[in-house]
Amino acid sequence: MKIKEIIVVEGKDDTVAIKRAVEADTIETNGSAIDQKIIEQIKLAAEVRGVIIFTDPDFPGEKIRKKIIEKVPNCKHAFLPKELAKQKNGKKIGVEHAKPEDIRKALKGAHLMETEPLEIITKQDLIYYRLIGDPNAKTRREKLGEILNIGYTNGKQLLKRLQMFQISRETFMQAMEQICQEEQING
Repeated sequence: MKIKEIIVVEGKDDTVAIKRAVEADTIETNGSAIDQKIIEQIKLAAEVRGVIIFTDPDFPGEKIRKKIIEKVPNCKHAFLPKELAKQKNGKKIGVEHAKPEDIRKALKGAHLMETEPLEIITKQDLIYYRLIGDPNAKTRREKLGEILNIGYTNGKQLLKRLQMFQISRETFMQAMEQICQEEQING
């Protein structure tokens, strides 16, 4: 599988994992200390070939993603669920620990964030579906992020992420239906 866009990753190990999974070029941010030179490379890549931001599913990875979209808003975003990015011993999380098939799936599901979000899903929907204000809300948000390929967010960020990716009400409802069915099966 060949990827047209340039994939932005955190480091060399991520590049190695990407190249095991797909044929693609990468830009490495070298962690969260992204300098202006890297931002300029990403801007140029976005203009010429397009960019997919594929950072680790952890706090530093989200921080890097936010830093990039402040300067280069027209990027696609790929997300990997935490459990698929865990090191074998479970101590570290990162794209470099993911299986090639999981990397391919995440890249296929890459979304373009819209800067003008549409209010299709409301905060009331999040409360109704127990995505916020419920003891199991975090687990439900993790599952929702996985199904919709939008990554995990906390309760405050979920609505914004759904709107930015312009997730339709229908798509949201189908995902919630799937989550509810799985919860009934798993008891």
